[in-house]
Amino acid sequence: MISISVAALVFGVVFLAELPDKTALAGLILGTRYRASYVFAGVAAAFLVHVVLAVAAGSVLTLLPQQLVHALTGVLFLGGAAMLLLRKDEAEEEVRRPEDQSFLKVAGAGFMLILVAEFGDLTQIMTANLAARYDDPLSVGLGAVLGLWAVAGLGIVGGKALMKRVPLVLITKIAALLMLGLGVWSLWEAIAG
Repeated sequence: MISISVAALVFGVVFLAELPDKTALAGLILGTRYRASYVFAGVAAAFLVHVVLAVAAGSVLTLLPQQLVHALTGVLFLGGAAMLLLRKDEAEEEVRRPEDQSFLKVAGAGFMLILVAEFGDLTQIMTANLAARYDDPLSVGLGAVLGLWAVAGLGIVGGKALMKRVPLVLITKIAALLMLGLGVWSLWEAIAG
């Protein structure tokens, strides 16, 4: 059974952490050059692959003693918060243009771009942490996939308008604050448990 509260929490954390990431910018670039639905299909498939891998890795962590898992996820969340706060703005990367506008070419370009760019990314590591923390792979996977898809959709369709209204720095700080809270909470549970 899927826990709506776990899926919603994961959605929020992943959404906020991914929004200022380079892949949202890549989706925006692809979305301005190609048919949005084709780009989204490729990007969504790549994010699904990443979430499945992350949830599988996090599920393996649940085999460890609970206190150790809480301590490990707490440290990783604190590290993720530090990474968000300390990272410098990333320049837009050049995206290669497929030879034609066919579904396979455009979706394939989106899929490959995200598959490579997101491997081992902060949100993939966070998804593994959340899967270990909640021991609820379906809820975590659903929340993470929906969060990533929402960011991709925003990036592809309306990224420029959003960035004009909400500063990227503010989004990054909110995501870091959420991760900091999750890290402190996990460490407290490791010590108290």
